[in-house]
Amino acid sequence: MSQPTERNRLDGEASPYLRQHADNPVNWQPWGEEAFERAREHDVPVFVSIGYSSCHWCHVMAEESFEDEAVAEVLNEEFVPIKVDREERPDVDSTFMTVSQLVTGGGGWPLSAWCTPEGEPFYVGTYFPPEPRRNQPGFRDLCERIADSWADPEQREEMKRRADQWTTSARDELESVPESEPVGDADVAGDAPDAEAPGPDLLDEAAAAAIRGYDDEYGGFGGGGVKFPMPGRIDVLMRAYARTGRDAALTAATGTLDGMARGGMYDQIGGGFHRYAVDRQWTVPHFEKMLYDNAELPMAFLDATRLTGDASYARVASETLGFLDRELRHEDGGFFSTLDARSRPPESRRGDAGSDGSDDDAADVEGAFYVWTPGEVDAVLDEPAASLATDRYGIEPGGNFERGTTVPTIAATVAELADEHDMSAEAVRETLTEARVALFEARESRPRPARDEKVLAAWNGRAISAFAAAGQVLGEPYAEIASDALAFCRERLYDEETGDLARRWLDGDVRGPGYLDDHAFLARGALDVYSATGDPEALGFALDLAEAIVADFYDDDDGTIYFTRDPDETAGGGDSEAQRASGSRTQSGDNTLFARPQEFTDRSTPSSLGVAAETLAVLDGFRTDREFADVAERVVTTHSDRIRASPLEHVSLVRAADRVASGGIEVTVAADAVPDAWRETLGERYLPGALVAPRPPTDDGLAAWLDRLGMDEAPPIWADRDAVDGEPTAYVCEGRTCSPPETDLDAALEWLAARERSE
Repeated sequence: MSQPTERNRLDGEASPYLRQHADNPVNWQPWGEEAFERAREHDVPVFVSIGYSSCHWCHVMAEESFEDEAVAEVLNEEFVPIKVDREERPDVDSTFMTVSQLVTGGGGWPLSAWCTPEGEPFYVGTYFPPEPRRNQPGFRDLCERIADSWADPEQREEMKRRADQWTTSARDELESVPESEPVGDADVAGDAPDAEAPGPDLLDEAAAAAIRGYDDEYGGFGGGGVKFPMPGRIDVLMRAYARTGRDAALTAATGTLDGMARGGMYDQIGGGFHRYAVDRQWTVPHFEKMLYDNAELPMAFLDATRLTGDASYARVASETLGFLDRELRHEDGGFFSTLDARSRPPESRRGDAGSDGSDDDAADVEGAFYVWTPGEVDAVLDEPAASLATDRYGIEPGGNFERGTTVPTIAATVAELADEHDMSAEAVRETLTEARVALFEARESRPRPARDEKVLAAWNGRAISAFAAAGQVLGEPYAEIASDALAFCRERLYDEETGDLARRWLDGDVRGPGYLDDHAFLARGALDVYSATGDPEALGFALDLAEAIVADFYDDDDGTIYFTRDPDETAGGGDSEAQRASGSRTQSGDNTLFARPQEFTDRSTPSSLGVAAETLAVLDGFRTDREFADVAERVVTTHSDRIRASPLEHVSLVRAADRVASGGIEVTVAADAVPDAWRETLGERYLPGALVAPRPPTDDGLAAWLDRLGMDEAPPIWADRDAVDGEPTAYVCEGRTCSPPETDLDAALEWLAARERSE
């Protein structure tokens, strides 16, 4: 029998992750119906390997197994091997990750799954070593055993039964919606009779759960092992403190931010955050830098500045956004996806033998770009700067990381250094500032980590929101960066004629279709750009994307918003002429997947379901038909039991439910431009979830906006809210109740404060 696949087909793919594997002796196939058809023709299982370009353990498994000729022989002869970039195909990743979590209790990347030719997994895991280790089977041995079992009719039937059970369980989880029991004509939405939207009390419940899991010694959540940033939890803690004044909520929020900012997860020399820390103290990170982490975390730090008045949080936010602007930004405005965890060591470390006997000259090393030795500091700085820097960042002989290197942390305060070195605090600060610049410039000459230059609509949406938020807190240049990134995505990923949004752009190659996170995150980013700049075109784009969410992803019968389009629908696939001309491959749905997922929980990025529902609720103020509000309310009502059962695991849905229940805060400003002093005031106030909604001062000016946006009449957020006596005028609303028109913003905000004090 001939082998199922003839060659490795990844050389035709643009994805950096897939291209990393294009030279493997494994005959990798891209995900698609053709690969599964080959498996059916040859009656062999499918091996699916899911990862991403900056994933450390993906690199390790590739070097140990996928580059091995003997392993490749087994995979090529006994399986159809498929390689998936999880960043391009989050739908595939979500379905298989759900199986892994249900079956093994965990997941991660690389994600490895062996499937029937119909795409149903019967064996799952993550990284497998080349030889048996710590109760893990060796990868080649495992593949051979699976192939032998498949060849045995009795064992194959058992494997198929297992696959059916697993996929049924995963489908139940991913497609879960409560059974509807319509009661007469009154139950037009099809809700169960006792369905009720959750209320704002869930924010306090989520915060209470976060406090219970708070590590009061080092910050973060969980008492040991790996520490993830979890910005959504920090957000609910700050919101809860603002509502209740409960000190424990603020302590947990700021303690977590402080722990991350002091530790090695934060790049102390160049700014920006690594993916997560492998220890309780936040000292040693996994070194990849992801766009989404460096978008989500600055928003939390900016809110902490607003809430506490502590400028150090604004500094971390500014440095992190500076990293994005410097290292992950396309010259025309969009943002790239990741920096790899690994790179070639600098010359100062060349020739050192690793613990496994390997030569550092021959291979990339995790963290090589970011770590230091005392000698490397001494080579850059004179005294006393060198001693101050090594003491400040904890750079010692022997180090805290591999090969005697140190991940810089904040190991000593300025006051401690001033006392130890008999210097004034001002002199210490000045010296450290100059030293940091010098260390950064020296580091720039090192071999750089590889950059994955995919521009993903979803992740760019979060970065756009972060820069727009910084524009309101730190000043206009950040808002301009947000506008430029939005324009990049709109020009390269969106088809104005068809309304189709693609998932990613990579050096002119466009792939689609856009998923729910692409539409929801980019819609929110566009709304935030409008709020920060007063650009009605950005608002119009947000409304267009929101309409696509309702049309393409919302299922009225189920009362939910799915992550993918209905695979049985043929329309809305995003296969525009422009995309076809650029070599795009799009699709309306994927019949090779065994489930149509929903994204309930906040993971490395917020729940797209939650962000979509909240964004629809916010944008409803710009509609006159309440369609967006009805959809948002239906979604949080549908999933009310799930949200109530575990609010901390569903932070984005909790925020959406709070918005639906409370109506949120809106600040309509009627003016030619929001006055600078007003922007400064709004930037200093902690008003969680507040929407600043500029509009022209006169009815004639508003009519021109309505014409540009294709609106027949003024929506509620603008209607009858013109400027008074030609002066900039503010209307502050909360819970669908508004202040009188005020030409003094402080007076309008005092109305809001008095209202909150009375509740």
